[in-house]
Amino acid sequence: MTNWQEVLDNDYAIPTDRPLSELIDELVELLRSPDPHVRDVMSYDILTEWVEHLDEPARLALGDTMATRMTDDPEIQARTFAPLILDCVVSEGTFRPEWLDAFIKWYPSETDLRGHHPELGWLHAVAHGADLLGAFGRSTAVDVDDLVTLLDVGIDRLLAPTTHVFDAQEDDRLAYALAIVLTRPELTEDEAVDWLEPCREAFSVRLRTGPSAQVSNTMRTLRMLYMFADRGVHLDGESAPVAIPHARAVKKALGAVLRMTFSRMG
Repeated sequence: MTNWQEVLDNDYAIPTDRPLSELIDELVELLRSPDPHVRDVMSYDILTEWVEHLDEPARLALGDTMATRMTDDPEIQARTFAPLILDCVVSEGTFRPEWLDAFIKWYPSETDLRGHHPELGWLHAVAHGADLLGAFGRSTAVDVDDLVTLLDVGIDRLLAPTTHVFDAQEDDRLAYALAIVLTRPELTEDEAVDWLEPCREAFSVRLRTGPSAQVSNTMRTLRMLYMFADRGVHLDGESAPVAIPHARAVKKALGAVLRMTFSRMG
C-alpha cells in the first residue's frame, strides 16, 4: 500500500518505486472509499494532479472506469466522485462518445441528491455532475446535437421528482455548467432556448399546488443562469467573461418562464 500522505506532503510527486499504472489503480479503488479523507483529500486530490501526466491510453482507461462507475456502482460516493475525475480527463482533451452516453444515463436518474453527509462527507451528485456537464460543454469533440442533449439533460435533472431542496450551491454549479454550454457558437437561437419548454408545464403545476422541491431548485438555477446570460461567463483561464451568443433570446425565454413563478399565493 502506497503511503499517500507522503505523496501529499511531497507536493504530489509521483513515486518512482512502482509503475504509474499500479498507482492509478490503487487511487481509483480508494476513490470508492466511504471515508471522506481517503476519498476526497487523498484519492481525488492526487488523481486530479496526476491526470495531466498520463498518456492517452491511460486517460482512456481511466475515463472508461469512471463512466462505468457512474452508472453501475452501488455506492453513492463512488458514483458521485466518478464524474469529477472524468471531468479532469475530458478537460485534458480526451473523449469517448460512450462517456457522454453514460453521463446522460446517470445524471437525470440519480436519486440520492444529498450534498454533505456527516459520515460520508461530500456526495454532491448534482454539483459534481454539473462540473462534468460543463466539461462536456467546453469540449470541441462534442458536436452541436450533443450540446442540445446536454441542455436537455440539465433541465431533466432539475425537473426530476425529488424531495431534496438544494442547500449547497448546487443551483449555482448547474447554472454555470448550462451557461458554459450556451457559450458555444454552434447553437442556433432556437436551440439555445427550446430546452426551457418543459419548465412551462412544471411551473403551471406549481401555480396550482405550490412549489415542489424540484420546481424550487429549477427556479433558483434559472435565476442564476439569467445572470450569466446578462453578464457573460468566466471560463477557466479567461480574463474576461465570454458572452452567450444568443443572450438576448435566452434572457427573454428565461424571463418568460420565471415570470410564471410570481403568482399571488394565498
